[in-house]
Formats: sequence, C-alpha cells, structure tokens
Amino acid sequence: MDYDNLVNLLLDNGVLPFPIIRQGIRSQLRSRIAEIASTSLSSAYATKMKYIDLLRTRPIAIETTKANDQHYEVGTGVLQACLGRRMKYSCCLYYDEQGRALPGIDDAVGILGGVGNAVVGEGVKSIEDRISVAEDAMMENYVEKAGLRDGMRIFDLGCGWGSLSLYLAERFPGAKVTAFSNSRTQKVFIDSEAGKKGLKNLEVVTGDIATWEVPVDRQGVYDRVVSVEMFEHMKNYSKLLAKVAALLKPKGQAFVHMFAHKDMPYDFESGWMTEHFFTGGTMPSLDLMAYFQEDLNLKRQWYVNGKNYARTCEDWLSKMNASKEQIWPHLEETYGKDKTRMWFYRWQVFYAACAELFAYGGGETWGVGLYLFEKPELSKR
Repeated sequence: MDYDNLVNLLLDNGVLPFPIIRQGIRSQLRSRIAEIASTSLSSAYATKMKYIDLLRTRPIAIETTKANDQHYEVGTGVLQACLGRRMKYSCCLYYDEQGRALPGIDDAVGILGGVGNAVVGEGVKSIEDRISVAEDAMMENYVEKAGLRDGMRIFDLGCGWGSLSLYLAERFPGAKVTAFSNSRTQKVFIDSEAGKKGLKNLEVVTGDIATWEVPVDRQGVYDRVVSVEMFEHMKNYSKLLAKVAALLKPKGQAFVHMFAHKDMPYDFESGWMTEHFFTGGTMPSLDLMAYFQEDLNLKRQWYVNGKNYARTCEDWLSKMNASKEQIWPHLEETYGKDKTRMWFYRWQVFYAACAELFAYGGGETWGVGLYLFEKPELSKR
C-alpha cells in the first residue's frame, strides 16, 4: 500500500489525531503554493492566459453529476446539523474590512486551527447563534453591494438550500425571487420553508445551468442575478455569463460571490478533496472574471478576507461535532449504515481542510471575491 492510500485509510477510520491532520493539511497547502508559483511575472501571466484560453474551449461545467452527489443531493439533515439557521452553505461574515469582529461575534471563542482555539464543549445553540449572526451579516452585505431593493425581480443562480432567496423574499415582500437549483432535495426544502413563512413571492426552478437554455419568458426580465459560490463549479465563464446576460434587463446587474486564490486560477484535478468533495471544481483567481466581459461589464470588485471563511468552516465543524447524535441517522440515510462512520470523519476533515486553506497567510492567500457586473443597453456582441 502506498503512502497516500495509507493516509486515506487512516483518515476514513478516524485514527489520526486532529492536530496531526491539520499539520498534514498545512503541508499540502505549502505544496500547492509551490506548485502554482512562477519564477517570474511574465511566466505567471503566460500560465494564467493559457488557463483562461483553456476555459474558453470547455463546456460550462464538467462532472456535474458527481458534484451534485457530493454536496447538493446530500440529505438535508446532514447540513442542518452543521450550518446556521438560514442554511447558508457558503462563506459567512465575521469581521469588518479592518478585521474587527462584528457586533454579536465573540472574537475569543469558536475558532480553531490556523486562527485560534475553540471552546471545549461549547453548546450547539451558542455555535448556531454565532453562525446565524454571520449569515445575516453576509447577506446584508450582498443587499448593499448588489443594490437589491423591494419591487425588483431577482434570479438566484445556484441557490443552495435557499438561504439568500428566502432572506430576500422575506426582507423585500414586493420583490419577485426566482431560486434556481440543480437539486430536487434543495427544491423540496426551499418550498417547505417558503410555505412555513407564508412567502408567495418565491418560486423554485430546477435545472442544470450547463445545459439549461433561458426560456423566452425569462429573457431580459430580471433586475438582478445573484450567484453565491456556484462559479467555482463552472469552467466556461464566457458561455455562463452569456446566460446570465440573457436573464437581465438592459442596465440590469449581476452580483457574484466566489472563493478564489489571490493570483493564480487552477483546476481541482486529483487528491482527497477532488475525489470526495470537489470533483470537476475550479479555484478561480481574484481577477479571473475581468477576462470574461463579452456580454457584461465588470463595474466593481471587493475582497473578503479568508479568515471569514476559515471561521465559518470552524463553526460548521464545531456544530457538527456537538450534533453527532442528530447528524448520525441522516448520514446513514445518505451513505448507508456501513459507511456512516467513514463519512462522519470525511466531513470533519473537509471542514478542517477548508478552514486551514482560508486561514493560510492570514486570509490573504485564499479568500472570497465579490463582483458586480452590469448589462449594457446595447449588446456587446
């Protein structure tokens, strides 16, 4: 048995102590940094442009079935045992732009790994309260930066478990919100939550954006398209953004949230993360969207320090560990009883790996890019 297979076997059986696992993750991150490093700026740009040219030749997305199975058809109860009350399965906001903890966020607790120390035995409610504050803070950040207002028609592309769609439908009762998901599990959950809240201004549409063609009755009718952590599953951003443009009215705007490396885009091609959680995935660079403006104009861009995502993942991990009895039957239902323990350990490692990634370099190496595009009055093509 080779070294990698041995490590995977030990991880799947929960044998390795977490401090050792985290040291291994940090070693892998250093290897990744060395792998994507260039000897000169000219070499770096040549590598980046070669990758961008490659993206233009690809389909909108690859390995969509595997990616869906890995995250979006997972039993809802699995994620409910980890996420905040709004079920936001993406980076939440804990700190302001100066790195100060936001009101309602205790900066002394709930942190692990590369950014601090956890409170041993912290209860589920305490963890959930903190995540929920950070969920709302990030979604209010979207409202401000995307200029979302009551009365708008809004399309949430890749809506996940509906955290933003439900938030917007509730906050703006005069808006009409369309949530677009490729998951039947997510649609059932969102429809149920909308029913509980009595929301009549939210519809859920299912489809695969890679093959979905914008229907005539949806062309040019939306004031805003918002997309949170979906672009990382995509490849051909030219074709993807053409579909976004087709949805928007002239002068309508698209707001995108995606995680990114500060300099260099790359594919997830092999390794533990690729195999179990991110098959077909992309790590964009922060400037990647600037190269795909055939149909939309990039108006503004912001950076959210990676420590926000690191803390999000640490809180998800802490809540999962504190909710072991709750999550167990849902893991059994999703993966089968014979694989439940293995997948519990895998989700632990997944959250820890993501936390370490975004904490690396003080959150200035990997983080979150926010982008505001606008559709011109006249087509650019």
